Amino acid sequence: MSQAAQIAADLLRQYGEDAVVIATLRAAEVAALGDIEALAHWDEVAAILSGNEAPPQDIN
Repeated sequence: MSQAAQIAADLLRQYGEDAVVIATLRAAEVAALGDIEALAHWDEVAAILSGNEAPPQDIN
């Protein structure tokens, strides 16, 4: 199990259906700090929780 999948499972156990909201909030926090690596991680966690295997990629 990937680290993101493990964290998603942990959040789901702790927060239930609110887990995706928690992951999204954490993504916003690290985005505000400019931490692109952490943002990608939390986007992946949120994508797992919302049923997507991977977050959409920004094509620029």
